[in-house]
Amino acid sequence: MDRIADNYFNLQVMAEAFPAVLRGFGITVLVTLLVIISGLSAGLGLALLRTLRIRAVDLLIVIYVDAFRTLPQLVVIIVIYFGLPYAGLALSPFVTMVLALGMILSAFAAEIFWSAMLTVPRGQSDAARALGLRPRHVLALVVLPQAIRLALPMLTNRAIAIGKGTALGTAVSLPETLGQAQSVMAIVANPSPLTLAALFYLALFIPLVALSRMVERRFGPGH
Repeated sequence: MDRIADNYFNLQVMAEAFPAVLRGFGITVLVTLLVIISGLSAGLGLALLRTLRIRAVDLLIVIYVDAFRTLPQLVVIIVIYFGLPYAGLALSPFVTMVLALGMILSAFAAEIFWSAMLTVPRGQSDAARALGLRPRHVLALVVLPQAIRLALPMLTNRAIAIGKGTALGTAVSLPETLGQAQSVMAIVANPSPLTLAALFYLALFIPLVALSRMVERRFGPGH
């Protein structure tokens, strides 16, 4: 047991691996932030498009949402990175990860936003229109603020879940936290860099999980 512990907690190896894993962690943070920003923004945009009630547009959005909610993250990443070059479009590992995970998050976000919009009592919209507000003003001033408030707890949890998919960047040689740790581990023949990578992931996602709990308490049912 002591030998196993030494293998995973070799401080000298972890110190040597720290600079490389730290560089990878910077990429992980950047990808995660870009995925959350792009995914939530695109999801909101798709939900707003559905309010136009254009049947063809609505059908395309439903197909998009169902497809990317169903496909595993790794499949989407591999198809974009290895499949698009055959269509003449080659993307870097960084752009691939942001695009793939952002599309997946946008699909979930679109469904969450749309469901939240439908939850807002219709009577409030009718009352706003009776007061003379135009449809776009009703959406912007009455429906959307309440929908966003209702959607926030689910959005934060989903964003964290998909953000952790950055570790799949190793499949396309993205030098993020796990990829850098694996590279160093292969050189030193010791798994301690993986422990260091796990600590970095905890440093990133524990605050996000704490934030999601705070959002749930603040905006959850009954508040």
